[in-house]
Amino acid sequence: MSVPNDAAVKDPLLSVEGLTMRFGGLLAIDNLSLVAGQQQITAIIGPNGAGKTTLFNCLTGFYKPSSGKLTFHAPEGDIRLEKMDGFKVASKAKVVRTFQNIRLFPKMTLLENLIVAQHNTLMKASGYTLLGLFGWPGYRSAEKEAVDRARYWLDQCGMLALADEDAGNLPYGAQRRVEIARAMCTGPRLLCLDEPAAGLNPTESLELNKLLYRIRDRERIGILLIEHDMSVIMQVSDRIYVIDHGKRIAAGTPEEIRNDPVVIKAYLGEEEHEELPPEVLADVGGELGAHHD
Repeated sequence: MSVPNDAAVKDPLLSVEGLTMRFGGLLAIDNLSLVAGQQQITAIIGPNGAGKTTLFNCLTGFYKPSSGKLTFHAPEGDIRLEKMDGFKVASKAKVVRTFQNIRLFPKMTLLENLIVAQHNTLMKASGYTLLGLFGWPGYRSAEKEAVDRARYWLDQCGMLALADEDAGNLPYGAQRRVEIARAMCTGPRLLCLDEPAAGLNPTESLELNKLLYRIRDRERIGILLIEHDMSVIMQVSDRIYVIDHGKRIAAGTPEEIRNDPVVIKAYLGEEEHEELPPEVLADVGGELGAHHD
C-alpha cells in the first residue's frame, strides 16, 4: 500500500514535519511526518523500540528535537511546540499527556489528585500570592470550579463513588482511568495517551474504548494514542500511523493498516516474513485487526 497523503486529514490539529531526534550516534526518530486531526483519534503503532514514546517526549517538551517542525494549530494561531518547554506546551498549547508508568500521588485521594492537576488555574485566581489563597473571592470561586471539574471527570470515568479513596489503593485498571481523568481536568485541546490499555483485562479495555469515544465526541478534542493492544487500536482509531526504527512506514484507516504487508513485515521481521506462506500472513493481519467491526 502506498502511504496516503496527509491532506486526507481535513481538519488538522497537529502537524509533525521532518521530525528527527538523535541521541549521540543513535537516530531514534528519522525525518518523521504525520498529521493528527481535530476531534479524531490518531494512533501511533509500531514494534518495541520504534520511537513512539520518543515522539511523545518531543511533542510535549520533554525532549528538544534535533530538527523538524511541530505545529499545533490553535484557534488563536499556530504554535510551534519544538520551541517550548514542557510546562508551556501543557499550559499554553493545551497539549497534555499521560505516561506508560502510572504517576498518580498514591497517598492522596482521587479527588485531591484531580484538584492538584488544576494548580495553574488556582494560582492565577490567587494572583500568584499567598495572601490570595486566604479568603480571596476569585480563589474561592476557582477552587469550587476545580472541585466540580474533578468530580465531573471522576463521574465520566465511573470513579465518583471512590472520590475519597487513596489512589494507591485502587486496582491498576482503575488507576489508568484516573490518570486520564486528571489529564482531562486541565482542559486539553490534544490529549496524548501513552499505552493507556497496558495491563488492562478485556473488560477494562472495553471501558477504555467507551471513555475515549466519549472524550472525542463530547469534548470535541483530538486524541493521539500510543498502544500495543490492537483490540483497542483497531476499534477506536480514525487514523493510524505505523513507525519502525523511527521512520513512518504506513498510514491509513484501521482496515488499510491491517491488510498492509509492510506493516505485517515490521511486526514479524524481514526473514520471518519472507519465509511465511500467504495464508499465515493473512492470519497475522487478522490479529492486527482483531475485534475491529
